[in-house]
Amino acid sequence: MIRTALAGDPRRAPWLNASSLFWIAALLVLGAGLGLRDPWPADEPRFALVAKHMVESGDWLFPHRGGELYPDKPPLFMWLQAVFYALSGNLRLAFLLPSLLAALGTLWLVRDLGRRLWSEQAGAYAAWALLFALQFTWQAKRAQIDPTVTFFITLSVYALLRHLLQGPDARWWMLGWFAAGLGVISKGVGVVALLVLLPAAWARWRGWDGIAAMRGPRFWLGPLALLLPLAAWLLPMLMAVHASGDPALQAYADNILFRQTAKRYVDPWHHHQPFWYFGKVILSQWLPTVLALPWMLRPWRTALRARDPRILLPLAWVLLVVLFFSLSSGKREVYILPALPMLCLAMGPYLAGVLERPWPRRLGFGFALLLVLAFAAVGAALAFSEPAFEQKFEAARGVAHGGDAVGWLMLAIASFGGAALAWWRVARGELALAWTLAGLWVGVSLFGYPLFNDASSARGLMRTVGEAIGADAELGLVAWKEQNLLMADREVVEFGFLQSRQVQLERAIAWQAQAPDTRWLLVRESALPECADRSHGRLAGSANRRNWWLLRAGAWGGCAGGLSVPGAGGEDEDADDGG
Repeated sequence: MIRTALAGDPRRAPWLNASSLFWIAALLVLGAGLGLRDPWPADEPRFALVAKHMVESGDWLFPHRGGELYPDKPPLFMWLQAVFYALSGNLRLAFLLPSLLAALGTLWLVRDLGRRLWSEQAGAYAAWALLFALQFTWQAKRAQIDPTVTFFITLSVYALLRHLLQGPDARWWMLGWFAAGLGVISKGVGVVALLVLLPAAWARWRGWDGIAAMRGPRFWLGPLALLLPLAAWLLPMLMAVHASGDPALQAYADNILFRQTAKRYVDPWHHHQPFWYFGKVILSQWLPTVLALPWMLRPWRTALRARDPRILLPLAWVLLVVLFFSLSSGKREVYILPALPMLCLAMGPYLAGVLERPWPRRLGFGFALLLVLAFAAVGAALAFSEPAFEQKFEAARGVAHGGDAVGWLMLAIASFGGAALAWWRVARGELALAWTLAGLWVGVSLFGYPLFNDASSARGLMRTVGEAIGADAELGLVAWKEQNLLMADREVVEFGFLQSRQVQLERAIAWQAQAPDTRWLLVRESALPECADRSHGRLAGSANRRNWWLLRAGAWGGCAGGLSVPGAGGEDEDADDGG
């Protein structure tokens, strides 16, 4: 009776099941703003720089960040960006396309699997829940690796569930393992998809019906399929390393194979968080989807008591993924993003029924109301406040057209959300929330990206630098970030990203002294020694909350006694790690 009550009345909102409406909404929400901004830190300029170097140098086997090898991540995501860049010639489009296509693919997998396991309605509601989960939407609109690895992990679980719940089918079995291998060469964690085999094995051992066997001569085709993408990358790379005899390439191979995988998990060197950290992530970044969780517990319990593997396998896998990443002391919120699609899948068959209840609709309406009030309050403060408040905001964020423009944008988004609240009211609070979130994402993408782009991408800073030194001058970078190199309007000289600031500046001064009339140095203010004479240069500007100085050779006349550069590290204390 409980399951029947929670199945929902398909006549209440039949258009929510419409495939065309869903994909139009998904394209608007996820695709809005494509081509309107450049890569933004932390990770986007790094990966875009690597991809651009692949295309321009022809070296696709060994990723480079400037003149140094980049061993922190496997290359698949950067290969995808490079392919789109080579095809389009437009980096603004190319760097975001892998995330957009991966997100759309993940939505399709969830919707299709929900349809196959339960009904068209179950798949539709699961996909809607995933589309508007804050973490999923936010990451889908960024050029990090996580949306891509989430797609490959979801594809792996999708294929394995097709075999386990609708099989046996050796093709889906092999695809599941193969997709996990693609996840490995995306970010190294693709094997977590295979954790779904643990609850499947347990359920078969306990005598649950409806689960295909995982043994026999064809079983080994799966592990072999897992090795295929790994071999396609590792064999050429290791052969090239061996043939070169280059210690730098050997260090790259050791780093990418050992330090960035097992060592990063067992003994992480950053992002330390307590065991329960991901609980906070789920309760905040998986909103508003998690608001329905209290009403999911009873039908899930009923399904599990009825030995329904369609609920057991995705739910148990979500818990295992969260546990897997919780056991490591190094944690970032994006680590558990791959678990979100399967949580939405398990919620799909019951969401329509849950949303027929008053309290879930009230929670949806209340969450939308909070968003509207927050945007209205901050927008009003920026648009109508005292100049000091606005100037403080402009200094912190470097907004192209001042705080007034951001304030009016936030007020416009709040007005759109307010109209949605007034139209749908509490009785359809879930729709009021969906429209509010859609307006937020589309508004920020279409109008917010241009406002923040110059400062966030460093394009404005590097344009100012290019205009200041002239077309014929040479430029060197010290204590630089990836966005400085990526946004430069000319070939620049850099002195190592991982080298210490001391080494970088010493090399830069020697380089500048060889042609003092035509060579300039762009130096981060926090890396300038006290002996530097700033009268021989100018403050070039700010980007990403850092000040940058443009200096001529005369600035170092007082440093003959030796340099004492602040900050000893190379990728220093404020560096952003890709995780």
